[in-house]
Amino acid sequence: MIGHLSGKIISAKPTKILLDVNGVGYSVNITISTFEKISDLDTASLFIYTNVKEDSITLFGFFTDAEKEMFELLISVNGVGPKTAQSLLSGISVQDLKSAIKTSDVSRIIAAPGIGRKTAERLVLELRSKVDNISGEGIFSEAHSVNSEAVAALTTLGYNQKIAENVVRNILTSAPDVTLEDLIRKALAHFSQ
Repeated sequence: MIGHLSGKIISAKPTKILLDVNGVGYSVNITISTFEKISDLDTASLFIYTNVKEDSITLFGFFTDAEKEMFELLISVNGVGPKTAQSLLSGISVQDLKSAIKTSDVSRIIAAPGIGRKTAERLVLELRSKVDNISGEGIFSEAHSVNSEAVAALTTLGYNQKIAENVVRNILTSAPDVTLEDLIRKALAHFSQ
């Protein structure tokens, strides 16, 4: 099984990348969050999940090991296939998904494309005790709390959740110690530009 690939990016689309590894081109399905992290790069290094069926072999690539671990947890749930898991991780970050599962926030999970209420409830029921085992992004931090509260405030004001998440993430990347009030102020300033 292929577990990791590093190589030159031949072409990249939001859900698929063609990666040249020593002269061999691998077509790899990716999440939108992975695409955002590699879209400006010439080379990429991805954690790979290899899905083998009797008529095909499909590769799914992830920028972080935590994202791959969450993907594997998601597909362990009955009724959630690799494409659904890819879609879910494209619509919600690993940390936000962990938080939604831990707090039984079904409405947050069904906001992602392709996930219905029954599937979201099944994810919460089956994964609540397992999501803490995900490495890397496994600690609920104060920054995550500020992130969630800022996104919640912006969506309450009528802004699109995915756009609000991206704006808040960008602000936190450049100013990780920002207070909640300043974070919301900066996000609102960004929206008014």
